[in-house]
Amino acid sequence: MNLEFFIAKRLITGKEHKISISAPIIKIAIAAIAIGVVMMLIAIATSAGLQLKIREKVAAFNGHIQISKYDSNTSEVSLVPVSLDQSFYPKFTDVQGVAHVQGVAVKAGIIRTAETFEGILAKGVGKDYNWSTFEEFLVAGRLPHFLGELNEEVLLSRILANKLQLKVGDTFFSIFLKDGNLSKTPNNRKFTVVGIYDSGFEELDESYILVDIRHIQRMNKWKDDEVGNFEVFLEDFDQIDVKTKEIYGKTVSDLDTRNLKNKYFKIFEWISLFDFNTALIIGIMIIVGGINMITALLVLILERTQMIGVLKALGSPDWSIRKVFLYNAAYLITVGLFWGNLIGLGILFLQQRFQFLKFPNPEEYYVAYIPVHIDFGTVILLNMGVLLLCVLMLLVPSYAVSKISPVKAITFE
Repeated sequence: MNLEFFIAKRLITGKEHKISISAPIIKIAIAAIAIGVVMMLIAIATSAGLQLKIREKVAAFNGHIQISKYDSNTSEVSLVPVSLDQSFYPKFTDVQGVAHVQGVAVKAGIIRTAETFEGILAKGVGKDYNWSTFEEFLVAGRLPHFLGELNEEVLLSRILANKLQLKVGDTFFSIFLKDGNLSKTPNNRKFTVVGIYDSGFEELDESYILVDIRHIQRMNKWKDDEVGNFEVFLEDFDQIDVKTKEIYGKTVSDLDTRNLKNKYFKIFEWISLFDFNTALIIGIMIIVGGINMITALLVLILERTQMIGVLKALGSPDWSIRKVFLYNAAYLITVGLFWGNLIGLGILFLQQRFQFLKFPNPEEYYVAYIPVHIDFGTVILLNMGVLLLCVLMLLVPSYAVSKISPVKAITFE
């Protein structure tokens, strides 16, 4: 073991002096690092978790990318049909990273009961529909079965069910206009509630019901192989802009391509601010932890002035002595990181498992509880970054060693 590591170890254990003035300051510095790491881990995990949840919920109703006919229609209602006979359906083999493609259609209508009525968007889905995202939202009953003959099953949101006073097993009538023309006799459809969902996304929940797409096709007088648009799901959401351009280039000229970030611009602008807030918290915590470590290091240097003088008298260069204190500081930072990770990850795992921390106003965040997403690669990079930045911050105060005179230091009390 070389001299630097030996002295650093003695500094850490404090075995060559009886009373350590720096002990409480060191404990405070370690605590500051630990608390900072806890705050950073919580900020990163909750920000990523909330972004992921909001993306999942918006994608459940729209897919990541929508492919439809070029037209002037800006509403959610499907007016111009598109054929299922496409090169990208049912498998989009020309573009890597596409997980699923499904055909859907939307028609506006009104649900009428004996007591009240509500405007709705009936989203028609078929055999190709991926129900996995709605399984998490299901709060009562079951998901509809549209694999066999045309049926009257419908999935209703909890908001609509409460407004219309409907429950699983109840039936209701819906009115749909023909081609949006009030002068024509409307289409009437009878549906049975087989399931109730709650995504937490109020502006979508209060409008959408899920029905068999064959109802929409018949009311619109479309062919069996015609849908309103295609919904494309990606394996990696972060590639959405790149994949949107790729998909646009691989489809025929009369088809338009649009993604979630364009359709819900305000929502994605809002959640992008989470990254800035997280970066700000990380920066503040690193500065606070670094300042505490600088204070601890300067106190250590002051407390070990005699030892520094002896080492200089024995011929040790300034940089060699500075490294002794930097090794000691790096060890203390590592201790703080250990406790910070232990406490921070523990809180996050408990929240992920039991969801005990909830939003006071869930409708503002689209989720009832605070979601967390733990990426261990990010955790490792965070720890390495904190250790590196804090040590770099200590290089300047460690320069105080070179200002100590051996003669004065040996006689220092």
